Amino acid sequence: MIQITAQMRVLVAIERVDGRKGIDSLVRLCQEKLAEDPFSGCVFVFRSRSGTAIRLLSYDGQGYWLAQKRLSKGTFVWWPEGSGAAKALEAYEAQLLMAAGDVSRVRAAPMWRRVNVLK
Repeated sequence: MIQITAQMRVLVAIERVDGRKGIDSLVRLCQEKLAEDPFSGCVFVFRSRSGTAIRLLSYDGQGYWLAQKRLSKGTFVWWPEGSGAAKALEAYEAQLLMAAGDVSRVRAAPMWRRVNVLK
């Protein structure tokens, strides 16, 4: 199981991919199209051409995890657009996307960051 935590980096590929692609093909897409290191532990999210399925790819230090969610009705409503190859998401946005939610409609409090106190 791929568990997305707040510390993880999540990248969503903007371009749709062939839903038959396996781990090796998706790893090659990460390297060539997204210009990212597939061994980084980042969670990569891909959408099928039909828009009815998403695939998540992640490396955990021992091997790759590949998870897929295919909707029984409809398509994924929200998907990023832009000129880049991928868009970064916060953990809560990725979890909402996996639930087939509309990421553009939900906002959470900004991520908490440690502040160094000068003495």
